Amino acid sequence: MLCVGDTTFLDYGSIKVKREGYGPTGNGGNGLILHSALAVDAELGQPIGLLWQKLWNRESKPKPALDETLEQKKQRQEIARKAARQRPFKEKESYRWVEALAKIEKKVAVSTRVIHIFDREGDITEVFDCARQLQHTGVLVRAAHDRSLDAESERLWQKLESQSVSFEQEINLPETATRKARPATLAVRFCPVQLRTPYRFDNREPLKVHAIYATEIDYPEGETPVSWMLITTEVVADVQTAATILRWYSYRWRVEEYHKIFKSGCQVERYRLAAEGMKPLLGFLSVIAIELLQLTYLHRTQLTASALEILNPTQLQILKVKSPKLPKLLTVSWAVEAVAYLGGYLEHRRKTPIGIQVLWRGWLKLHDLCEGWQLARET
Repeated sequence: MLCVGDTTFLDYGSIKVKREGYGPTGNGGNGLILHSALAVDAELGQPIGLLWQKLWNRESKPKPALDETLEQKKQRQEIARKAARQRPFKEKESYRWVEALAKIEKKVAVSTRVIHIFDREGDITEVFDCARQLQHTGVLVRAAHDRSLDAESERLWQKLESQSVSFEQEINLPETATRKARPATLAVRFCPVQLRTPYRFDNREPLKVHAIYATEIDYPEGETPVSWMLITTEVVADVQTAATILRWYSYRWRVEEYHKIFKSGCQVERYRLAAEGMKPLLGFLSVIAIELLQLTYLHRTQLTASALEILNPTQLQILKVKSPKLPKLLTVSWAVEAVAYLGGYLEHRRKTPIGIQVLWRGWLKLHDLCEGWQLARET
């Protein structure tokens, strides 16, 4: 099973009255920080559910003196940087990447191997060191650092660029804030490498991993070519395994889409509660957001599958009652449209793609109808 992880900021900067527990104004706004670990099927890339989440806020920093000089400011910042470097790793925000590995290994069955997939922010030595201590956990990380590999100071990029191209592979790039969705052809190199372990570790044995370097060729004019340097604890001995690893990394965008649904669909940043009241609400909305993500991907890839893939029997019964016309087969396609109609999707706009906010409103209404249905049966 794959586990894609990422962090997002929940911006509550527009709150006029400062509320304890929301954190200071600064990077990410005046709000909370949420790290999500999303389970994804390794074959189809279908989201399965949430494995783990962590919510926290930063502490407010003391305000500098009004008459602080530039030299005093530099000294204060240098003292703060030194204190940050000396903090135990478990007290740092970056500990969340390692914490996810350890917590999730305890949650899943011993027969399940979990491969964690992180973007460049998760490229820290502690992640690889933790993975080699766990029995059922692997990692796949996009490299952020041109790491040293041996005593002669050979570097990661130098090592991979010296390898010959093993194969070419076409993948579909998802839409991001800086590019539109498009197909891309990647030239792929791979080989085993040994990462040097920093002096801060007691175990100085090199980290034995495999690296895959994928660079885009024949990219459209005006587009920035894709360049991925991937490091994994999985053994990459042949072209088929390397192609599988690339496909797995392309599933990392599932967690970004989950956070997008969480913010734009569930509109989590519009609620105005005290921080202690916001936390259970976020837990409730997290469940709805993952259900919406599952719904979205099944609607893209398995239109003709049974509606029971995404609905429980109560939900199915309610949608059947609410739908004026029932098809012969109750499929995923029908279920998604039925939920969208509950959210205000109009019949005459059938050719318009179903938006996430319409699905959010429909899914929430379906939850309310299910609760009423259960209460009616109990009375």
